Amino acid sequence: MDKDSSKGPAEQALFAGEAWFDPIEAGLRGRIRGLIEELVEQELEAALGRGRYERAGGAVGHRHGHRRRQLTGSFGPVELTVPRARLRAEDGSSREWRSAVLPRYARRTRQLEALIAGAYLAGTNTRRVQRALVALFRGAVGKDVVSRAWRKVKVDWEAWGRRDLGSEDIVRLILDGTVVRVRLDRKATSVSLLVVLGVRRDGQKVLLAIRSMGGESEAAWRAVLDDLVARGLRTPEFLIIDGAAGLEKALAALWPTIPAQRCTVHKHRNLLAHAPQRLHEELSADYTDMIYAETVKEIEARRKTFLRKWRLKCQAVADSLEEAGEGLFAFTRLPSSQWKSARTTNAIERLHEEFKRRIKTQTVLPSAETAAMLFWALLASGQISMRKVDGWPSLGQPPAKSMIDLAA
Repeated sequence: MDKDSSKGPAEQALFAGEAWFDPIEAGLRGRIRGLIEELVEQELEAALGRGRYERAGGAVGHRHGHRRRQLTGSFGPVELTVPRARLRAEDGSSREWRSAVLPRYARRTRQLEALIAGAYLAGTNTRRVQRALVALFRGAVGKDVVSRAWRKVKVDWEAWGRRDLGSEDIVRLILDGTVVRVRLDRKATSVSLLVVLGVRRDGQKVLLAIRSMGGESEAAWRAVLDDLVARGLRTPEFLIIDGAAGLEKALAALWPTIPAQRCTVHKHRNLLAHAPQRLHEELSADYTDMIYAETVKEIEARRKTFLRKWRLKCQAVADSLEEAGEGLFAFTRLPSSQWKSARTTNAIERLHEEFKRRIKTQTVLPSAETAAMLFWALLASGQISMRKVDGWPSLGQPPAKSMIDLAA
């Protein structure tokens, strides 16, 4: 089983001729080997207090040969010859010297492990990562190596999920559920991930939680929120939600006095679902005129006009708008410079779209936990970035207490 089964004979021989020999690559690998060996040698000299072949009184240890080590890094695989030594303790015993530069059992550099995990995060699977890297690293990166690198990411993910949030100056929360396809009992199943984004006072968005809780019920959301509070999350000043009943109930029980904005995009979809297709264009135009009016007075006037008109055209549409109540216009309690970022949960929607784009080659993820971890890792690795919210300089101003006039 010495052959690489991922390639056929023709593919293996294609780039093996002298015409493909690269003296630069070969020379660099030789230099890198010498540099690593020199670093380890200098570390040992410092530990012993003397150079090789030097004699000095009060020696703290002695050398005893060399060993061969295989190391693979972003520079490719190299074979090293590293020194061995024993260090003398105060009680007269001795112990084997361990290098910090080249740790015991290290077979790959941290940079290579980051590269492997990054390739996985770029939207490919374990087997495809291995196939892509096998030629570059001369077969030194197998499927098991890719899996181990990913398990290291999982350790960071678990630490992130336990981190203290007391130092986070969060003034706004954006909460929404997003659906992904995962494999459960050998079947592709859609599951909900509960996502919580925070907005710091300086306007920067930060991911606070992403959990698979088996659904979007009140109990599921309350468990996520209770965990955030237990880890030190301060009471926010403003909430933006998707309008799911379970989330609304959980927030009402935990923070009943905090203004909660219902996503205007989600509500637009609800209204369209209540109207016949022939009225969609007219309905969208009226709704947009109302939601994106420039002042509170204009919004109030256009809301009244909207209700009067649609009670006659389609009663279900008017009823649906009234059902949303003040929550659909909670953004008007903020300075107008913040209205654009406070109307919708689009910050989470955009993250989900980018997430789906990254994983489209995998179609179905192994599990719900893997989906949540991959979502986080794409942000933590910088492959997906979040900018500051619009109107962030005025985030220091608390929401006004006055509400929009809902009299129709």
